[in-house]
Amino acid sequence: MSFATLISNIGGDHSEMSKQVNRVARAGVALATFAVVTACGSATTTGTSSGVNAATATSETTFGGLNALIAAAKKEGQLNVIALPPDWANYGAIISGFTAKYGIKVNSANPNGSSQDEVNAVRSQGGTNRAPDVLDIGMAVALANTSLFAPYEVSEWNDIPASQKDAGGLWYQDYGGYMSIGYDSSKFTITSVQDLLKPTFKGAVALNGDPTKANAALNGVMMASLANGGSLDNIAPGVAFFHKLNQLGNFVPIQATTATVKNGTTPVVFDWDYLSAAHGTDVPTWKVFVPPNAVLGGYYAQAISKTAPDPAAARLWEEYLYSAAGQNLWLQGGARPVEMTALTTAGTLNQTYAAALPPVGGTPVFLSPSQATTAATYLDSNWAQAIGS
Repeated sequence: MSFATLISNIGGDHSEMSKQVNRVARAGVALATFAVVTACGSATTTGTSSGVNAATATSETTFGGLNALIAAAKKEGQLNVIALPPDWANYGAIISGFTAKYGIKVNSANPNGSSQDEVNAVRSQGGTNRAPDVLDIGMAVALANTSLFAPYEVSEWNDIPASQKDAGGLWYQDYGGYMSIGYDSSKFTITSVQDLLKPTFKGAVALNGDPTKANAALNGVMMASLANGGSLDNIAPGVAFFHKLNQLGNFVPIQATTATVKNGTTPVVFDWDYLSAAHGTDVPTWKVFVPPNAVLGGYYAQAISKTAPDPAAARLWEEYLYSAAGQNLWLQGGARPVEMTALTTAGTLNQTYAAALPPVGGTPVFLSPSQATTAATYLDSNWAQAIGS
């Protein structure tokens, strides 16, 4: 992955953009509830009036145009998403907007789930009507499971930098941000990652999930590595840092969520800056710190399941997300959309939302696909032992 391309595409600073990221309803944001669908029903394919099978369509033009795709999706009548908390990168508003625009019900499963939970659901539920149609997934997990994805190129394909998509359309990055440490400033002061080793942080520091399963958590460990002499090729110092936090009793081995932050169980959280900033709604003294010596950016990716029970709706969802409207909804949520540079050039970027993005000092760096895979492999072998579980 080209760091220069990524940095220029971000256009400032800022996922894991938050994933897991997770995910509990925010006031005023509606989330479609997950409808219980029988597990014994098998998935069906949707054909267009011209006889095209939606499950094998690789672009909107395959349907003879967007109107034909909309018609096919409306005929299916629903879309199954997974691991999308409504307060994660503005997904509550995105889901509501999709339903309002097309009249298609969105079934949202396991909103607090991880990227690994998403692919597990595809594997275990494939062939049923309740299987996920689409995935919003961290890169390490995405790259390890491309055999589960169906190729598809959205209409704005050329607006997505080449370094941020699979050439064959199996996945394409969507939004991103910078890894950060969010904290209740009424209880703590943080000026460096090393501060977290102090006795005052006893029982206070948490990750947004299990780093062997959740992309945000993996990037949290990587940020700690960068701040402790590691590199994008070496996450080991980050694992050692959390091992020390655990020995000192400062690490809280539970997933940080909106609820745990609100009730004070996890007053210090490693998470994407755009996700962490949302905690300020419940904790007015919440602050977000991006270490200037460890400015780690990251993007999540979209993918369509090969076994999507609603293949036309899945493709229409992607068209919505990569339209100017969808991209600006992510921006409204504090995440940097992948088409930010293209939207700026076209004059369709919401300047008010863009101006609200937090400033970030230091030089941003990004994990390449191979580095993300290497980090995930190391965590699989060493994380459990490091935290004593």
